[in-house]
Amino acid sequence: MIQAMSNRVLVIEDEDRIRQFLQRGLAYENYRVEVAADGPTGLALARENPPDIIILDWMLPGMDGLEVCRRLRAAGPVPILMLTAKDAVGDRVVGLDAGADDYLVKPFAFDELLARMRALLRRAAPASPEVLKFSDLTLDTGTRQAFRAERPIELTAKEYELLELFMRHPRQVLTREVIFDRVWGYDFGGESNIIEVYVRYLRQKTEAAGETRLVHTVRGVGYVLRDE
Repeated sequence: MIQAMSNRVLVIEDEDRIRQFLQRGLAYENYRVEVAADGPTGLALARENPPDIIILDWMLPGMDGLEVCRRLRAAGPVPILMLTAKDAVGDRVVGLDAGADDYLVKPFAFDELLARMRALLRRAAPASPEVLKFSDLTLDTGTRQAFRAERPIELTAKEYELLELFMRHPRQVLTREVIFDRVWGYDFGGESNIIEVYVRYLRQKTEAAGETRLVHTVRGVGYVLRDE
């Protein structure tokens, strides 16, 4: 029987030890692996031959991981898992805002890296595009474009995922635990305010022209998408 083609992974990491560890470990897990030791080289490889998923270090020579991430995200929807020694919630928000789909703090367990990669690849699997509508808010899952009436709304990767979750469950109260699980896939910690941060971003963007609020807080429970 012919084995299905394995996923291609691009590892952009400047530390030799970590880069070689990932290259060997991922190859052993039947991934096809390319590596780059600096930002410009990694960006060029990703553009020349787009991989199925990218593992990207934050601190890189030539061009830091945040800028690489922004440029990759502007070019397409490839899943990006960012690696960094920065573990503060604010740093995670910055990384996710740059377009990363997930965030793993060094040192990390290889099994956890694999699990997060599998989750990102599952989420990136093609699905039939839909146009979701609620009130005067529209979200096209094919183009990942959002509109409030005719006004376009620019969304980061995580803002899009959060808004899509709300629009697939209108008028349903979503708990913090459900949002963590569906959007981030893991918990930032019980005291993290990352959901509040991203809800605030969504409100700012969806209400930028003075429109009525659609994303409401249900105190002590979570959030809901509903009309006033």
